[in-house]
Amino acid sequence: MAGKRKPKGKLSDRKIRELVFSAGECCLEKKADEVVVLDLRKISDMTDYFLIAGGYTDIHVRAVAGHVMEALESRHKLTPWHVEGLEHGRWVLVDYVDFVVHVFQSETRKFYQLERLWSDARSYEIKDEEPLPGNKN
Repeated sequence: MAGKRKPKGKLSDRKIRELVFSAGECCLEKKADEVVVLDLRKISDMTDYFLIAGGYTDIHVRAVAGHVMEALESRHKLTPWHVEGLEHGRWVLVDYVDFVVHVFQSETRKFYQLERLWSDARSYEIKDEEPLPGNKN
């Protein structure tokens, strides 16, 4: 992709945050593991956020990434600028310019350690908050 420059995003900070957390919820809908958002706004010009999620197999990783792409397009009319890794399913990167979604198999995630590499970033864990049986919320 030589010569192709990454476009600047045109979304508000609030909208970007809404989208990245929506993408995190999409990961949980497909049972992704350890879903984390890293806020890179104060430490990098590359993108505003990383969303990192885990999958158990290549099929699971591709399913999680595919669901994120389909859901963001249908719910928010947002399509990725660039996608890598779908063919192998060990690490799928979905670049939305203002945020980047990384879906890893466990071993690949441990090897690259993005959370450690970007440890200066504020991080937010996204959890599936299901009510306890018997509780009505």
